[in-house]
Amino acid sequence: MRIAVFDTHPYDERALREANAHGEHQLEFFEERLHDKTVELAAGFDAVCPFVNCRLTEHVLQRLAELGVRLVALRAAGFNGIDIAAAERIGIVVARVPAYSPEAVAEHAFALLLTLVRKTHRAYNRVREQNFSLDSLEGFTLHGKTYGSLGAGRIGQCAMRIAKGFGCKLLAYDPYENPKIAADVGFDYVSLERLLAESDVISLHLPLTEQSHHIINAASLAGTRRGVILINTSRGGLIHTPALIEALKSGQVGGVGLDVYEMEEGVFLHDLSDQPLQDDLLARLMTFPNVLITSHQGFLTREALRAIAETTLGNARAFERGEEVVNRVSAG
Repeated sequence: MRIAVFDTHPYDERALREANAHGEHQLEFFEERLHDKTVELAAGFDAVCPFVNCRLTEHVLQRLAELGVRLVALRAAGFNGIDIAAAERIGIVVARVPAYSPEAVAEHAFALLLTLVRKTHRAYNRVREQNFSLDSLEGFTLHGKTYGSLGAGRIGQCAMRIAKGFGCKLLAYDPYENPKIAADVGFDYVSLERLLAESDVISLHLPLTEQSHHIINAASLAGTRRGVILINTSRGGLIHTPALIEALKSGQVGGVGLDVYEMEEGVFLHDLSDQPLQDDLLARLMTFPNVLITSHQGFLTREALRAIAETTLGNARAFERGEEVVNRVSAG
């Protein structure tokens, strides 16, 4: 199968080539994201392999079908950038990587959290300037604090297991409750309102849907403990950024760790160091000393990249052989 891989970075190409060591598929790599201006690059391919910031609208999917593309092998879990209903109508199969390394994302969430609560990023910069003062570096211990997870899927569960190791009390909000998992991990399902009101740390592990879009907004932030720490390694659209900025300015939110951002497309994963930042909201967030931002790197471990590549090509293999594509995404 000929596969056009879009929005490619060196680590993507390396992992996919290793997973394709026997040459089962013909892979061609493009740095461009897949959207209406780049869709013609897919001519002559059986499948396309986009990433999270690619945009496969009905128009793009229709053109892909005209070019002979029969499969969209997404190398990510989220698929909000793809019109799934249109793909089904047109006859293109969409497959994803539902779980690759939940530990990788959960561990990155805690890298952000620990950096924030112990201010190691500020201490690091200070020491490099030979400033060994401890003034203003006071943090707090996680032991005994209440850790609230918005989402109790695989990543949320991993994050709560880590939090449990720190001695935190665990709360979770999830539209789909599983009492067996709650008992196994050791957390309590609670309402969204209770989680917001009682948590010292709130970590987001929900998919982006119509229901979860801007679940963190002015009203929900007003219902949190003053000084709450907020971590998002899931999807940027879960947070209403202007409301978050106001909550930071007022002190309602005491710290924020973001690995995702609602308007990250065209910014995250790119080197923009030689040009002015055009996003005023992102620029404002970066001025806060208690905001830590990374560029959507929660997945970026050797183990996760290997798992993503293997599952992506496994989906393509199953499709090509006429087998059931177990990771197929449907509009229903």
